[in-house]
Amino acid sequence: MTNSIISWESLHKEAQRVMKLSYSPYSKFPVGVAGYTTDGRLVSGCNVENASYGLTLCAECSMISQLIMTGGGRLTAVVCVDGNGNYLSPCGRCRQLLFEHGGPTMQLMTPDGPQPMSTMLPWGFGPEDLT
Repeated sequence: MTNSIISWESLHKEAQRVMKLSYSPYSKFPVGVAGYTTDGRLVSGCNVENASYGLTLCAECSMISQLIMTGGGRLTAVVCVDGNGNYLSPCGRCRQLLFEHGGPTMQLMTPDGPQPMSTMLPWGFGPEDLT
């Protein structure tokens, strides 16, 4: 899926929809994320907190789990939102997850427009670095 045919509005709506499913009783900071795969599938996720804070799952973790469970592949475009539906920049850990499953050319929507992961995570570490 190329950037010119990405339905950013559809991704934004899906991210907002799943954000409302967030389990965030401790932080009160719901997050939703949605992405397209190279074969056109839509995958999404929300954050799931835990009383043992270190066990909390970010929305991106949830989305990557769905990506793998529905056939794998690569992400091409992702939108992440906060509880108000505003674009949200993923944390460093989640940028690494997105880089792993989308690579340097995957597009992430920001308030300034779509940005490639190579901009969002300069010098990203990927599987090719392990060889």
